[in-house]
Amino acid sequence: MADASFWDNQEAAQESVMERKKLLALLDPLNETIRISGDLQTMLEMASEDASFAAEVPGESDRLEKLIEGLELKALLGGTHDGCDAILSINARDGGTDANDWAEMLLRMYSAWAQKNDLKVELVDRNDNEEAGINSATVTIRGPFAYGYLKSETGIHRLVRISPFNAEGKRQTSFAAVDVSPEISESVEVEIDEKDVRQDTYRASGAGGQHVNKTDSAVRLTHVPTGIVVQCQNERSQHKNRATAWKMLRSRMARQEEEKREQEQAAKYKTQAKVGFGSQIRNYFQHPDQRIKDARTGHLATNFQNVMDGDIQGFLDAFLQWRATSR
Repeated sequence: MADASFWDNQEAAQESVMERKKLLALLDPLNETIRISGDLQTMLEMASEDASFAAEVPGESDRLEKLIEGLELKALLGGTHDGCDAILSINARDGGTDANDWAEMLLRMYSAWAQKNDLKVELVDRNDNEEAGINSATVTIRGPFAYGYLKSETGIHRLVRISPFNAEGKRQTSFAAVDVSPEISESVEVEIDEKDVRQDTYRASGAGGQHVNKTDSAVRLTHVPTGIVVQCQNERSQHKNRATAWKMLRSRMARQEEEKREQEQAAKYKTQAKVGFGSQIRNYFQHPDQRIKDARTGHLATNFQNVMDGDIQGFLDAFLQWRATSR
């Protein structure tokens, strides 16, 4: 990176920077664990002579235990694309306006989680609902192991609450679908026959300036054999939107291949996991009591607002542990 010509190829340079971040995400806590382990050993030896050292042992021991737990979780991020950035899409489903509002709440939740973990969020596509919330949105979350952590979020998320859009104050159940794919490098081969892909262009919706709204700059790609649909309207240029849409399609196809391999492996051990796009994976209750429970792992949180503010790491970690023990 210190070489004068490092940034001559921007794309290759960015890949190198990201690779370094991924390595440091593993090496930094590993080195810290080794350092504290050595300090603790010294502390124990000196504690027999000086009681003040003995008082510090429990605190250092707790720090060491937490670091080891963190490394054990990272060791579970060994999937083919776990180290990649994540392309996360959210679509409002059943529930009317409440579902549109719920979809936007989820978008804010994942954005807040990314910010807490020093990850970058880039908007790819957003389709606002006329009354409230969003019909759909797609973002790219960039950072070490973003996909490895977030891939467990694929599925249906269900919210039960008193509707803010109902004058009678009735309880409403809303659904939103989340889909997560790895953003894969151009160097990774993904077989897609262009004859199988239908391209549609349309006018971008929502804010974006007169140029966007007056031209068919938005691009939608449909992979006919699988039914996979991706779209991008965030850029003013149709060319850029098309390039981004193709990147998204490659990512979705790569994830599909990964899921096939996981299903084959799970079948060997008769532990087929219900984590598909159509499955309801988590229930969020705001009424009559506040609780969020994962339908797969059983992980429970009782502070609704904390979860909406991005405190979802417990759910992500619980899924990694669950997958590891269910095979």
